[in-house]
Amino acid sequence: MNWESRYQPPDEKNWRGAAELPEDACFFQHIQLFNLLNGTPQKSAEVTFALLGFKCDEGVKRDLGRAGAHEGPQAIRHQLAKLPVQIPAIHCYDVGDITCDDHDLDASLEALGMVVSLLLAAGIRPILIGGGHEIALGHYLGIQKQLLNKTRLGLINFDAHFDMHPLTPAHHRSAATTFFEISELHKKSGLNFDYNCIGIQHAGDIRHSFDLAKRYDVKYILADDLHLGLQEKCFDFIDRVIDKNDAIYVTISLDVFSPAHAPGVSLLQPLGLNPWHIIPLLRQISASGKVIGYDVAEHVPRYDIDHRTAKLAASLIYEIIHHHHEPQKHLFNLT
Repeated sequence: MNWESRYQPPDEKNWRGAAELPEDACFFQHIQLFNLLNGTPQKSAEVTFALLGFKCDEGVKRDLGRAGAHEGPQAIRHQLAKLPVQIPAIHCYDVGDITCDDHDLDASLEALGMVVSLLLAAGIRPILIGGGHEIALGHYLGIQKQLLNKTRLGLINFDAHFDMHPLTPAHHRSAATTFFEISELHKKSGLNFDYNCIGIQHAGDIRHSFDLAKRYDVKYILADDLHLGLQEKCFDFIDRVIDKNDAIYVTISLDVFSPAHAPGVSLLQPLGLNPWHIIPLLRQISASGKVIGYDVAEHVPRYDIDHRTAKLAASLIYEIIHHHHEPQKHLFNLT
């Protein structure tokens, strides 16, 4: 298919800030806009990122969640633009958005995967901003195109939900089927499936989801463990994923957080986490140098209060970029 028909170039209006600031003080002064219709951006440093929006919440609508996550990428960019840069330089492009204006979720996910693959082939690490959590399937499709046959890929999902609902005639592709589909695709490829969740809630997942997670050998940390102060358990959990795999893909659903910190999400979780449950773990993962892609999903600006959720999402991206150390060479194509 042709991904260009679902592509929107980056908008410079998303990257504005105070004119009186010193040069290179904030993100809006560092982000480079790149229109993918003109080619592929060049890797400008050992660690180069690209922000790619997914203006779609078709999957969330199919799950009867709160619609509006297609507005998330713009809102998150506005808040990220204002954040300070604490290192001498960051190397990050904004390469625009993939859209889904016609309800054709399959085509939009395929287009997203194609663009992710282009970025990875150029040695650039994508940071996807959404959009519903179906974003993860499109992201995975792009990663899969770049993995070599023996690459061990670990998936880490910060989420209150497993999102492993099977595809059935009565339940078509949606946000809730995302990791079921990824698990099936990974199994067909003959590669080891290592799916890890942090923040899972008993009040957020039906018993069948826990049974299915057990069948697919999904490892998970409950939100209860973090609330009860078992942080060391979480550090050990992350260390296992880092040590076991050659490459890691990280996805964050903002509904893993409490509504006090993230009111603008598709599905509120009253017993959600606070940001400092997640940030030390995100720093640990980023510093490994093994992460080849990140995404931040499920922001719904129309339900946000004082831009809290957009600011939190921007802060998570800030953490990713500032704590991503120089990567080692791995088995995937990221030269």
